[in-house]
Amino acid sequence: MATVYNINKGINKPIEFRGLKGQYIGYLAGGLVGLLLLFAGLYLIGTSLYVCLPVVGTLGTALFIGVTSLSHRFGQHGLMKYFARQGMPRYLRFRSRRVFTTLKHKRNG
Repeated sequence: MATVYNINKGINKPIEFRGLKGQYIGYLAGGLVGLLLLFAGLYLIGTSLYVCLPVVGTLGTALFIGVTSLSHRFGQHGLMKYFARQGMPRYLRFRSRRVFTTLKHKRNG
């Protein structure tokens, strides 16, 4: 009896949701959870709904615009590379590989 197997064609492709790739989906989800908690906190302390909804709506819109702009600007792994480059001290930066290729090896023995 023959068995039919489905082949997953997207094995090496990044997770994508409405144009957001990789870690940006997590950033958006975390931001939305934060906005939900902010709304609940404002509502519980007695702030009017006419104040809560515009504040949360404005912050939510800013969150969506900010995360999508970061996703389009840096791509899937570009933001991590950007922060890694910012955190590297200037005296460790090398513009070429010549420093490493001209090193002489000492032989023991």
